[in-house]
Amino acid sequence: MTANELDADVLIAGGGPCGLVLAIELGRRGIRTALFNDKAGTTPHPAAGASQARTMEHYRRLGFVKRVRAAGLPPDYPTDVAYFTRFLGRELSRFRLPGSAEAQKQARSLSGSWSVAELPHRCAQMYIERILRDEAEQLRSVVLHFSSRVHSFIEHADHVEVDVVTPSGSVEKRRAKYLVGAEGARSVIRKQLDISYVGERNTDRPFLAGQMYSTYFRSAEVYDMIPHPRAWQYWAINMERRGMMLAVDGKGGFVYMTQLRPGEDPATLSDEVIKRLLYSAVGKPFALEILARSPWTAGLMLVAERFQQGRVFLGGDSVHLFTPTGGLGYNTAVEDAVNLGWKLAGTVNGWGGPALLDSYEQERKPVALRNTNYARGFAESIGRFTVPPAIEEDSEAGEEARRFAGEYLLNHARAEFNIPGVTLGARYDGSPLIVPDGTQPPPDSANVYEPSACPGGRAPHAWLADGRSLYDALNFEFTLLQLGPSAHPDPILEAARKAGVPLTLLSLETENLRGLYQADLVLVRPDQIVCWRGDTAPADSDALIAAVTGNTRSN
Repeated sequence: MTANELDADVLIAGGGPCGLVLAIELGRRGIRTALFNDKAGTTPHPAAGASQARTMEHYRRLGFVKRVRAAGLPPDYPTDVAYFTRFLGRELSRFRLPGSAEAQKQARSLSGSWSVAELPHRCAQMYIERILRDEAEQLRSVVLHFSSRVHSFIEHADHVEVDVVTPSGSVEKRRAKYLVGAEGARSVIRKQLDISYVGERNTDRPFLAGQMYSTYFRSAEVYDMIPHPRAWQYWAINMERRGMMLAVDGKGGFVYMTQLRPGEDPATLSDEVIKRLLYSAVGKPFALEILARSPWTAGLMLVAERFQQGRVFLGGDSVHLFTPTGGLGYNTAVEDAVNLGWKLAGTVNGWGGPALLDSYEQERKPVALRNTNYARGFAESIGRFTVPPAIEEDSEAGEEARRFAGEYLLNHARAEFNIPGVTLGARYDGSPLIVPDGTQPPPDSANVYEPSACPGGRAPHAWLADGRSLYDALNFEFTLLQLGPSAHPDPILEAARKAGVPLTLLSLETENLRGLYQADLVLVRPDQIVCWRGDTAPADSDALIAAVTGNTRSN
């Protein structure tokens, strides 16, 4: 089937973060993309609240990180994680984190584990999705179809034929070279492929297991009532019921999450019952307006058996489900899209080989398994914490209970909310697109990230002498870094030219960068992953370019 007979090069089912970021990645490369989302708009519920540093670096690479930084909480709003008996009661401990304005300043002075172009940002997913949709709509090769859903598909030798249910209820056929399912846990595409989730459904933890309930509400009274400094995340830790409240906009919008007990049916919970739960967490009744509420399931550590089959791919919640500790579900979904985007584009544009798309599952499934395991560990830490019975007593036993709880919760917060190793340290070792150099990658640790140019990991970040981020200097496609004066990049550049691979030379001959990357020449992929390094061009540079673009089945 010719390109003119196709409706798009890539058809995406799902308009959440994964689907929208993928549409932007493809649209920025001129790939004809059609996205279908079953709802009329982006999510009206705050949902995920944390964009991790790596996600923010990708938003910077895509050109709209400032829009994201400006959304959500005010620039000077602290993003502390604070624990209380009740929000009007005693403060147990507080893990202090900067507001977005301060984070931008700190990023330029931090090193080691937090050597980044962007620090994490606390912003509700509903705001993020609006920005992503707007950015996608501005791309000429991208067409978004909201209130439309993918019903079924048939894969052919050279294309995929998809049945789409339109807003009127009629069914239309659409044809594309590739189909991507990013429609969430109930993905019809995953189910049609007969792909199951594998992993753990833990429902026996005292907290963050089984049936949870989120309430999005607005109240002008909360900040005036609470006698403690503002925070992004407020925890109520007492014997009656645990709960967590997230500040959404710093102006009175909040999300409250708690675990339902046996007999509390989410389908029959009235507004009055929800309000009583909120009154209990705060410590007294107050005026509020419920804006939205939603049940959800905690205790999940699930990853799909496969991420792709033929011309059909899956990403985001369609292939991995998390308990939201660490904020890893949404962020892992964004990196799925980043990884798949340049590979689909390279294949459509003709320079990607057969191993390029095959590498998507090979690279992303291990990361999904890794990240769900980290999230599980954080959930175990907070979910299995035993609340001392005396925690609210005005007694010596109460003082001791609060001291014990405060120390434990502060240590937990340090472990869950300072995770550069998790968010920056994911690697693609063993991928057919990575050319190893015999060096060993640094150990994988949640709370420590060791910058390393060992092929397979994130390109180490640095600020350049002119004030730019190194990432701002990298090309949107492949970049060959020349870091030593005696290096001769021409054979690699010529090999890329012959193969039609978009590769740009970036000469930055500085001692600091040479020491950071430990090589004179470094090849960086479009997703800012180091795929090769050496002091001289390889004897067979054609083979190098073939390997990193999937035109050979092995290294």
